[in-house]
Parts: sequence; C-alpha cells; structure tokens
Amino acid sequence: MTTNLDLWPIGNCQVSALIDRAGRFVWGCVPRVDGDPMFSALVGGPDTAAQDAKGLWAIDLEDCVSTEQHYVRNTPILVTRHTDSAGNSIEIVDFCPYFRRDNRTYRPVAYARIVRPVSGSPRIRIRLRPSCGWGDSCGQRIGGSNHIRYTMEALTMRLTTTAPVGVVHEERLFRLERPLHFFLGPDESFSGELASSVNEMLANTTHEWQEWVRGLAIPLEWQDVVIRSAITLKLCQHEETGAIVAALTTSIPEHAGSERNWDYRYCWIRDAYYTVQALNRLGALDVLEGYLVYLRNIVDSARGGHIQPLYGVLGEATLEEGFAEKLPGYRGMGPVRVGNQAYEQIQHDAYGQIILSNVQAFFDQRLFRMSGIEDFEALERVGERAWDNYDQPDAGLWELRTRQSVHTYSSAMCWAACDRLANAAHVLGREDRRAFWQDRADHIRHHIETAAWREDTRRMSATFSGDDLDASLIQLLDLRFLSPDDQRFKDTLTAVEAGLRRGSHMLRYDTEDDFGLPETAFNVCTFWLIEALHFTGRSADARALFEEMLARRTAAGLLSEDIDPVTYELWGNYPQTYSLVGMINCAVLLSKPWSAIR
Repeated sequence: MTTNLDLWPIGNCQVSALIDRAGRFVWGCVPRVDGDPMFSALVGGPDTAAQDAKGLWAIDLEDCVSTEQHYVRNTPILVTRHTDSAGNSIEIVDFCPYFRRDNRTYRPVAYARIVRPVSGSPRIRIRLRPSCGWGDSCGQRIGGSNHIRYTMEALTMRLTTTAPVGVVHEERLFRLERPLHFFLGPDESFSGELASSVNEMLANTTHEWQEWVRGLAIPLEWQDVVIRSAITLKLCQHEETGAIVAALTTSIPEHAGSERNWDYRYCWIRDAYYTVQALNRLGALDVLEGYLVYLRNIVDSARGGHIQPLYGVLGEATLEEGFAEKLPGYRGMGPVRVGNQAYEQIQHDAYGQIILSNVQAFFDQRLFRMSGIEDFEALERVGERAWDNYDQPDAGLWELRTRQSVHTYSSAMCWAACDRLANAAHVLGREDRRAFWQDRADHIRHHIETAAWREDTRRMSATFSGDDLDASLIQLLDLRFLSPDDQRFKDTLTAVEAGLRRGSHMLRYDTEDDFGLPETAFNVCTFWLIEALHFTGRSADARALFEEMLARRTAAGLLSEDIDPVTYELWGNYPQTYSLVGMINCAVLLSKPWSAIR
C-alpha cells in the first residue's frame, strides 16, 4: 500500500518534522509544534516533488533510482539511503537533538542532518527552501564562511554546515567525497567544531531514546508496534509545559475534497487522557507527570468554572481559527486552517477526562509527586461541573459544529468523574467525601441507564433524545460503566458493529453532520471494536482484525486519523495520537504473556 501520508516523524518534544519517502523535510513548525511551518510542502500543493516546490529541505542524489529508509533501533532517528543507476550511494541521518546535559534536557529548536558517501562517487544537490509566514519565502543571506540565515517572524534560524555554503545557497550539484554535517537552529554561533559536535549529539540522542524505551513495560508480542507508537506519542508532548497535541499536522483532510481540514496541533483534554492512559500501561510515567503539571494549571485557571475541550501548548485559551491563504493545501485540497474554533465549544466529557487522568496520582507510589488533599479539593471543583452538566446538551466528542444533544458518552464521562473522585477520597481517608461522590455517581448512572437505553431496539443510544448509533458507545466498557457480560453491552455492541462496521473498519457514526455523510472510517474506533471483541469472547476475531489494522500502517509503522475502508488510503492528520493509542492498547490486551516463553 502506498499513501501520500507515508511520512517519518523526527523530533525532540520541542520541534518535530515529517520526512517523506524521498528523504525530504516536508513539514515542521518553529519555534514549536503550533508555530509557523518552516517546512510546509506537505500542504503546499499537489506535488511536493516539483522542482519549484518550496517549504522543504531536500538532499537529492543525482539520478537516484532507489531509496531505503529505517529508524535507528528504538529511536526517532531516521536513516535514508539513496542509490543511483550506477550504484553510487549516500546515507542521510536526520534527527532533532534530545538528551540530558548539565542536569536538564537539551531540546533546542533545531534539526540536524549528516550525509555520508557510502559507495562510488555520488553527486548531490542541497535544496533548503524554508517557508515563512504560512507560505511565503524566507529572507535569506549568507552570514559568513559556514552559515546561512533565514529570517522568520518568530525567530531567525541559522544553518551551520561543513558543506560549501555558496554551493548550498545556489543549489549546485557537487560530488560528495566526505561526510557533511548540517545544524539548522537558532541564529547564534555554533560552539565547538561542527562535525564532532553533531556526531556527539547523535550518539547522545540515540542513548537517550534507547534508555527511555528500555524502561517501558511492553508486551511480548508486537513489540515493534508498541515501541514505535510509544516513541511517537512522546514526540507529541510539548515537554516544556507537558501539553500533548492530538497530531503534528494541520489540515490533512478526512477524505478527498471534504473540507474537513482541522488544525490538530493543540492539546485536547480528551485525546491527552487517552494518550497518558496508554503510556501508563507501559509505565512511561514521565509523560503522565508532565501532563498533570499542565492539567493542574488548566484547572487552576478555570477557577471552578468552564473547562474548554482544548488549549494551546502553553495553556492558551483562545485559538481563533483562520486560513493560510497562500498555501493550497494537502494535494491541493484546501483550506489550510490555523487555529481551531472548537475551543469555543461545550464538551462536558472533559470533566471526566481531567479526573481520570489525575486519579492515578492518588494511588501510584512511583511518582515523584503524589497527589494530596489540596489536589483533591481542586478536582472536586471539576467534579461539581460534571454534576451540574451530566444531563445537559453539548457538541459531543466528535465536535459537531451546528447542533447539540445530550450525549451518552459525555454523560458517562461525568459519571466517571464522580465515581473516580469517590475512589480518590477513599484512599485519602475522606469517607464523608467518598460517600458524597459515590451517591452522585449512582444518581448519574441511574439517569443514563434510564435515558439512554432503548428497550424496543435493545441498545444504548448515543444521545438521550434519539436512538442513535455511535462508536463511542463501545467506550462504556473501558469506562467500567458496563461490563462485558452485561447483556445491554452485548446488544449495544452487536448494533454498533452491524450499523457502523465497513469491512474491517469502523465509522464514528453514519448520519449526516455539518459536512454531509462521512466517507472514511475512524481508526481508533476500529481499535475500540477490537478491545470489545476480545472482552466479549471473540478473541480470534480480535487478533485477526488487529493484524489487519497493522497492515494499514505507513512504512514508519504509524497511522493517521482516518482510512478509506475500500482503498485503505490513509487520511486525516498524522501521526494521530488516538490511532497510536489504539495500537498500544490492543497489543497489550491481546499479547501472549511473557510467561509463555519463560
């Protein structure tokens, strides 16, 4: 399977980039994930390979006939090997520096590249054509014997290189006779000798990532799937604040010409909850601890009031949505959106996800900072919002823009908020508050069971007002609202699978929304189905479906948000945290135990 989203992420939890199958940087924003794309070719038009394309960084081998790519084991460091028709070949190593130095993490706004001759007498051309201001060309000038400056609105970037600067600037072909090093970072003098410094950064970055992976508690089966998904989820965290973005890109459409082009470079409370839940299963507590710092600041700023569905990576509340008019869009399918108007929406499930993300910190003695009574009291204010709103209409988890309903998923998340607060109160020895929150949880449960159950069709409805099918109903199992042996869940699962499954893939819903009928399946919903199949006794079906989903991954081992259930082409923003979470959760659930080989 080939796909235009066959891209390889690199990054350091400050900046990231996506590299295509020709080894070109085609997406990457500075000074952080939600910034101006320095590499914008991914949404720069129909053909990123065009000679006049901009917003890219290519190291082209003349007469290239084959390209092979792989990650350095257990890292997001990419190795690309190009070979020409005469057998001359080069190897490119791409990474963002990331390691501990002077007792803190070194994660500069920087990209490093090393290109080495492997065989013969290869000739290469460097095309570094950054974009500025969402699609304009950057001002650039040679700044000395070994660097070029690129002036952007937020900062000036400097390429420091051991390659001939004039040849790079003029994009001339030249013979590669020795390793060349490139460091594209802040406009400041590079301290130390470039080649040895970049080589040392590569060694340190390799060690840092391999040490992190070594600490993961992974399943016996599908280890490569889990490790690659975990590394990529970590790349989606803005480590400075702890925020976790939903994806690294904006405006990759959900299907061709759909205009369902959203900016996912922000922190959704819901998506981040699923991310930390998956990484917790692997013991990656650093991501959880960073995110809880971010979340505590969000809760403090809300002062017991409304919690938005999403925030900026620095905690920004206002994310006004506009259009980057100079960029034609992915494969020419605009618009390119900057910002996301969903920050204005009412989505009541956020209250549950905040408490669900936090509750582990009351129990887990491994954490540097366990939660205490003050944290509990702050979360009680969130619980009050859940109690006030569990039966109120909202836009739902699929963020419908033009209508509201009382959504069963949102209401169940409000139930979970109260239920888990009761658990936290118990471990703190506050039995009066445990009883208080348990009573509220029981009240909400009874209301949902009455308002959402449809006796005539034998299923839970996705809304209190209708008889709607929605894949989120499967999540009543993960929330522990319904158990796998509850006949109501079995009947609901049967109805959801019959109504929303298309071959091997699951739709979110099959009714018209703001943009008509959805055409692509939503990858995480298929993983939800796999979990439910396993828990309801269909383990062989679950394994077969999981293996089928793994066959849909890109060469990098990743998935986007959506997939065409007929052609299997990937659509939507990439790499998408939901989809990575689904791969981790299913692998952990379905794997044989380690005791099987001991």
